[in-house]
Amino acid sequence: MSIVQLARPEIRSLHAYEAAEQVDDTIRLNANESPHRCAIGDFRRPLNRYPEVRPSKLQQALAERFGCPPRQLLVTRGSSEAIDLLIRTFCRAGADSMLVSSPSFSMYRHYAEIQGARVIEVPASAEQDFAIDVDHVFAACDETTRLIFICSPNNPTGTTLPRPDLERLLRERGDKSVVVVDEAYVEFGGEASVIELLDRFDNLVVLRTLSKALGLAGARCGGVAGPRPVIDLLNAVQAPYALATPVVECVEDALRADHLETARANVSVIVAERERLADALRDFDIVTRVWPSDANFLLVRFVDAAAVMRRCAAQKVLLRHFGGVLEDCIRISIGTREENDTLLRTLESIDGDSHG
Repeated sequence: MSIVQLARPEIRSLHAYEAAEQVDDTIRLNANESPHRCAIGDFRRPLNRYPEVRPSKLQQALAERFGCPPRQLLVTRGSSEAIDLLIRTFCRAGADSMLVSSPSFSMYRHYAEIQGARVIEVPASAEQDFAIDVDHVFAACDETTRLIFICSPNNPTGTTLPRPDLERLLRERGDKSVVVVDEAYVEFGGEASVIELLDRFDNLVVLRTLSKALGLAGARCGGVAGPRPVIDLLNAVQAPYALATPVVECVEDALRADHLETARANVSVIVAERERLADALRDFDIVTRVWPSDANFLLVRFVDAAAVMRRCAAQKVLLRHFGGVLEDCIRISIGTREENDTLLRTLESIDGDSHG
């Protein structure tokens, strides 16, 4: 059975939006656009014209970066839009379910709740560094489980699912579930992207973003890679003209070789700072645990996380405090060396107070 048979029947019969034809060097009187070019901004493409329904040049460039054929990639407004598209495509409201590990990225649950899909959570143990137990995943799945989301490296824990575990998950779920691997932080770890597995597994979908490693969070651009039949379904669901002209041109420029080399250098600096910060944090008495991380952040457990948050806020250092299963845990994004030093000085003052 093709994995697309798991999609909602009404989506399988849906056709992508047919926009007005776009041809360079023509008189465009077919799309109800203004004939007068907007004077705001210095863009290669005029803002009085709609952007491409799907930006082909950008799609080609992103496919080259991510390592997949262009027809196996849909450019999205960050990876968050891809999550929404997948859940809307595969999960019928009140009938189907999606599975996530816990703790993980909260937007999986958010979009599932909007769609009316049931959420199955598989807890991961802090004592096991939040490793996902695939046997627990198999046990939690049922006949309604259309999607399995694996954030790897995981947010907020920084852990990566080992490749053998992922391949076992893909094999054993076969035509029963789409396995979605969210690789928002993959550039900061030591493992290659699992996009290279697309040719082997018809039920694999991979999410990528430019927000983290390329420093383009404000551009809201990413992509979803998967089997062409699945990408065709998502293309039909995605709104036309999803990417604005300024965003398309900004990202095209950011994908030039010189900018990518700068981004690679920045990632190396962030990884080095991550390890320096982790080593420094382990020396504080107010810190009870620093988990290993393959991402651009650290998850840290404090004796009194609320007190740390208050003192850091007073010094204009903003951190992310978690509750529930991560009680007294704070996620610390890796900043510049100067920013990280400011954080360490603030924590040193708290540590000193604890000895007083």
